[in-house]
Amino acid sequence: MRVGIVILPEDRWWAAEPKWRAADEYGFDHAWTYDHLGWRSLVDGPWFDAVPTLTAAAGVTSRIRLGTFVASPNFRHPVPFMRELNTLDDISDGRITLGIGAGTAAFDAQVLGYPELTTRQRADRFTEFVESLDGLLTTDKFDYTGTYFTAVGARNLPGPVQRPRIPFLVAANAPRTMRLAARFGAGWVTTGRPADTQQEWWKSVAEKSAAFDRALEETGRAEANVPVHRYLSLDAAPVYSLSSVQAFTDAAGLAEELGFTDVVVHWPRSSGPYEGHESVLENVVDTVLPDLQGRPKE
Repeated sequence: MRVGIVILPEDRWWAAEPKWRAADEYGFDHAWTYDHLGWRSLVDGPWFDAVPTLTAAAGVTSRIRLGTFVASPNFRHPVPFMRELNTLDDISDGRITLGIGAGTAAFDAQVLGYPELTTRQRADRFTEFVESLDGLLTTDKFDYTGTYFTAVGARNLPGPVQRPRIPFLVAANAPRTMRLAARFGAGWVTTGRPADTQQEWWKSVAEKSAAFDRALEETGRAEANVPVHRYLSLDAAPVYSLSSVQAFTDAAGLAEELGFTDVVVHWPRSSGPYEGHESVLENVVDTVLPDLQGRPKE
């Protein structure tokens, strides 16, 4: 079991930098930040961009993988985004994972004044986003023509450090996007379904996992030699995963039973969402992480 942590891009760098350093030193396998123009209840507060944040994080870490959780086509165009990703991959010496999702009709879409898309249209746009990024990151002088995105002779030199390209972690909760994750993803991530109770949420997670099994079969990926890693965002549940050491231990154990290879939690905040105490995070690091990751405790 691998464990990752999300650090929201809301703090001045003098306050954020120690968290990224600590995530690396604590032994987390991956660290992420949100890629939004503004997010839910925090839209009226401070917020920084994901790409410069990850660039800075790459400079103060040496081991941990870094990524977006998740980037979307709501405000990203594949061509300039490819350039940013190649730069990130170079600066981090090949430690970038691209988390990507379809995007919602929330602030990121509304602030640009675009007409609201249907669920099907967002899935169409997401398909183009993933397909074009795959081509742009692997092919110099790349052409792509779609309804939402176009590229004409796009250059990508020198290309990413990781070959054939930066790995994709594809967020998907519906059959169509799950098939997209099965086709293009090195990993698949789910949030389950919104629920009022832990029992209901874990039931939805089990259903999503079974649906992804079907997507792997339908796309032929189940027979491939390279498996798709399965990530679960634990804090989509009604109970925050770092509310206590036991809450995290129980959640990680259930995720492992359902076949997930990775879980992702959020750095505790002083108020909601993800309200908690850093002492719990530190206890998890000291007492639970080593057992999950199969490494000796310090």
